[in-house]
This record gives sequence, C-alpha cells and structure tokens, in this order.
Amino acid sequence: MQSLNDAFKHCPSLTLPRREGRNKRRLLRHFISPSPIIVSLLIISLIMSSCQQKTEKFTTGEKKLKVVTTLFPLYDMAKNIGSDKAEVSLLLPPGVEAHSFEPKPGDILKINEADVLVYTGKFMEPWAEDIIKGVVNKDLIVVNASLGTKMIPAAFSDSAEPAESLDPHIWLDFDNAKIMVKNILKAFQLKDPVNRNFYEQKAKDYTNKLTELDTLYKMTLATCKDREIVYGGHYAFGYLAKRYGLKYLAAQGISPDAEPTANDLINLVEQIKKDKIKYVFYEELTSPRIAETLANETGAKMLQLNAAHNLSKNQFDQGLSFFDILKKDLDNLKIGLQCQ
Repeated sequence: MQSLNDAFKHCPSLTLPRREGRNKRRLLRHFISPSPIIVSLLIISLIMSSCQQKTEKFTTGEKKLKVVTTLFPLYDMAKNIGSDKAEVSLLLPPGVEAHSFEPKPGDILKINEADVLVYTGKFMEPWAEDIIKGVVNKDLIVVNASLGTKMIPAAFSDSAEPAESLDPHIWLDFDNAKIMVKNILKAFQLKDPVNRNFYEQKAKDYTNKLTELDTLYKMTLATCKDREIVYGGHYAFGYLAKRYGLKYLAAQGISPDAEPTANDLINLVEQIKKDKIKYVFYEELTSPRIAETLANETGAKMLQLNAAHNLSKNQFDQGLSFFDILKKDLDNLKIGLQCQ
C-alpha cells in the first residue's frame, strides 16, 4: 500500500493542461480556446476559491464531508463509507458513458468547493489530472483510488490507446475494489478524524460485502459448462475474466470509440460458430449494434453485462448499488455460460 503522502495530495496552483494524442487536442480545445461563458465561470471559480475562508474544521464531527467522485463505483463506495456523515456526489451524469465524458465549468466549481475528490487515474479519466491542476482549493484532498491496485495491460493498442496503456476497469477485480475502499477510507479519516472509527466500520462492512460477492462469483462460475465470454462492446471485463479463469473476447478496445474492423467482426463470427457460443453479451449505455450484428450472423442470443462505470438515470433514481449491478451480471453470466 502507498503511504498517505503518496495516496493523497493537495492541489497545486492553476496550470495549463498537458495531454497527448486525441485527448490533448480535445482538452486543449476545451481549455485554451474556451467560450466567453466558460472564461467567466472559470474566473468566478477562481475568485470564489481565493476569497473563501476555510474556517469550518472537522473537529466536532458536525459538518458533513463534501465528496465528489468521478465514476459510479467510487460514488457507491464513498456513499457507503460516509453514510450520513458525508454528502457524496457523482461527477459523471447518470446515463453518460464514462469514456466519452467531458467536464463542464460547473464541474470545476463543484470540485473547488469539495473536501475530497476521488478518481481512478489517467487511464479511465484522462481529463481528471488537468482539472486537478486547475483547482485552487488548497484544502482539497485528491484521492487516486487506483493506487496500490494490481493493473493489467490493455488488450488492444491503437492511436487512442498507446501500447503502454493499462486496463482501467480495476473495480471488476474485487481485491482491487477492496484497495479502492481503503484509499477512500484513509482520505475520510484524514479529513474528519473525529469520525475515523465510524468510517472504518462502514468500510469494513463494505469490504465484507465484496468478499461475499467474490465468493458467490467463484462458486457460480466454477460450475459453468462454457468458459468463454464474447462481448460485443469495449474491453471492460478483462479483470473479471482473469480472476475467475474465463476466456474473454471483446469486439472493441478499452475505449468505446475504438471501432472494430470488418476483419475483427469476421473473426469473432467464426469464433462464435466454431465454439458454438450460445450468447453474445452487450454493454450498458451504448448502442448494442455490434452485439446485434454478431448475434444475427451466428444465431446467438443476447444478454447484457454492465461494467458499472455508470447507471442510467432510471437506475440511479431507483438507488441501484454497485452490488446490484454485479449480481445482475452474475445472473446473466450464469445463463450465458450455462452454469448450474
């Protein structure tokens, strides 16, 4: 595990963003050539943050932690650890695909006013580090929840995904998810030491639920007749497949923008027919057209697998949890892989 100094950092002063490739072009266009409205909002953000007096201290346990999270798994973890002692918000709007999200000036304002910001690193949120550099709230604790996790290389490599890229879907290995919980817990305890025992117990409860879910996955997937997941979406389930000894084929790279070639689809169709695959899985929040193509060409049926980046607005309003999503995934895997 990383030390506290490594895991959490206070934000530096405003600097221009530096990114490579496609993200660089998009982010530079967003930040260096902004509209007058964006410029005005950023100026307001700077003025508000510069003038704000940080007089409220977490010495009485009365003030709630203000926590901003970038992705749904982080939101669910932070919300459960903080319980009624934290106000946790999700930066990613419900229904928006995580990889294509671009923050707005209002998001910068929200982060500037927070006590804790939680994200997973540059491979999932390439925009996050540029935002962090521009935050002027010196009391903000920034948590890279991926610190200490075991990451695996990305399965694809193209102009949008350099060869050194790592698979960012770390929460689909439940050992990694436990480390993410610990990283968030440390930030809460550092910011609000009065309630450190409360947060620790809540984190322990969440970790125990992860252990139970892991055991359920192991027991269920050990009984499957088929061991091959064919996914008509981006490469999101590498960690899950590796953890439970499954073969995993995906039509796209880490980014949903990485379109498969005609040859890729032909090879997948041949593989499905050769291995007599009965189900093709499709992802949440994006068009299922690739999975539909594979199903139409092979006669396979379709089932959803949700990588838990985010929820639809309806699911979010219903209060679905990270565990609800992963249990539904297991139900569909049980059908698709013909488990007992």
